[in-house]
Amino acid sequence: MKKYSARAAQPATPQSAKSTDGATGSARRQGGALRIYSWNVNGIRAVVRKGAFQDFIAKRKPDIVCLQETKAQQGQAEIDLPDYEEYWNSAHKAGYSGTAIFTKIKPLKVIDGFPESFAKKYNFIDDKTRDSANEGRVIAAEFDKFWLVNVYTINAKDDLSRLPLKYEHWDPAFLAYVKELEELKPVVFCGDLNVAHTEDDLARPKENKGKKGFTNEEREGFQKYIDAGFIDTFRLFHKGNGHYSWWTHWANARARNVGWRIDYLLVSKKLAPKIKKAEIHSEVMGSDHAPVSITLDI
Repeated sequence: MKKYSARAAQPATPQSAKSTDGATGSARRQGGALRIYSWNVNGIRAVVRKGAFQDFIAKRKPDIVCLQETKAQQGQAEIDLPDYEEYWNSAHKAGYSGTAIFTKIKPLKVIDGFPESFAKKYNFIDDKTRDSANEGRVIAAEFDKFWLVNVYTINAKDDLSRLPLKYEHWDPAFLAYVKELEELKPVVFCGDLNVAHTEDDLARPKENKGKKGFTNEEREGFQKYIDAGFIDTFRLFHKGNGHYSWWTHWANARARNVGWRIDYLLVSKKLAPKIKKAEIHSEVMGSDHAPVSITLDI
């Protein structure tokens, strides 16, 4: 195993440390059922201002929620969740990208980004000299029985200018990372992967073939997760099309359900029998993405 730049799992704020029920690293609740949600909020400050985030937490009561595209530094949004500890990995660029984990269960360890050694093997800087390794796109938390990795995968862009970076470096690096963590414990990884895997994962595959999010290269990158033994949990319970997690703001797409499934929760094969439910919560508003979730009996 390579060395990681880890930090101790200290709470982000005094408030967030108030209630962990003594459950450090393990799920200590009735039946052991753990509710893990992932949501690209497309700007946490806006979702909080709308009251959508608070409403989501109150109604869904997730044990762990992974956020992508927070577009903020910790403390820039007024979030009062005393039952949760917060861990943020924000982009160096203000108002851009970013990931966070809110959890009722204190992790054993939290890691921001990729291992430092990956910078020598993979090129995270595109032709515009933007370093994707500094965009707050990956944060991992170790719990007693599994690793949880939250990811906001880079977008290939309309002109596909970031496709080479994504295909040749980002996707291989992320797969290598989760496989290395899997050598220690089973892995749950989730987030906005910015790709529709199959034609069933978007409403209009023919019109979008070769465009960002549905290029052969991006789909191949996702397939390599499957080939490596990771399980797309949603497909354990739901087949066919019509199940989407993102919709453009144009042409009333969400109401017409003309969307894409680009938000995922994948797990190590060892955890697949423990997945009791996998859902897309398209009724939850506040972002152009819907939250996705699993119930894990662990």
